[in-house]
Order: sequence, then C-alpha cells, then structure tokens
Amino acid sequence: MIIYGLKTCDTCRKALKALPNADFVDVSVTPVPGDTLDAALAQFGDKLLNTRSTTWRGLDEADRATEPRALLVAHPKLMKRPLISDNGTLYLGWDKATQSALGV
Repeated sequence: MIIYGLKTCDTCRKALKALPNADFVDVSVTPVPGDTLDAALAQFGDKLLNTRSTTWRGLDEADRATEPRALLVAHPKLMKRPLISDNGTLYLGWDKATQSALGV
C-alpha cells in the first residue's frame, strides 16, 4: 500500500498513523508515477484537484483552465490528499468510506 500526500498535511498524517505498514510518498519531493496519476484521473476526474488549496488560489485563470494532468504534473501540491493505492485500487481522501474499505 502506498499513500501519496504531503508530509505537512494533517489528513495524510492521520492516514499514515492508521496505516503504519503503508509506504508514504511526499508528492512535493517525488511526483506520483504517471500510470498511477492517469488511473487516478480516470477514476476521480477533476475531483483529484484540490480547488480549495492556497496553490489553486495562487493560479491565474489561464493556468486554472489547463487540463488537470498538466496542472498536477506542474503543481503536485494541487492534488487532493491523500491518494492511496492498495494493490491497484485507488482511494482519494480519508473519509469514513475510505477508512472502512481499508479496514481501519
């Protein structure tokens, strides 16, 4: 299991604490692999973008109009967190549904 997020994100820290055997990848240091990013975009679409983040608010309208994959490659902190990959199954966020699906 791999958790993609930010080490400074409280929600990511909660997920990592609840899933101590998971590997953690800080997306500000190591980007999400292209195939994982493509699968996440196919599954979650625009929901993968965190449009409430300070990074999003700092973008101008032209940048915001860019397709989501290019935005996430250029600004990995724009990804909604955490993105959890568990044997090919992807989960976005750390809500009750994700926690119960992962047996937490």
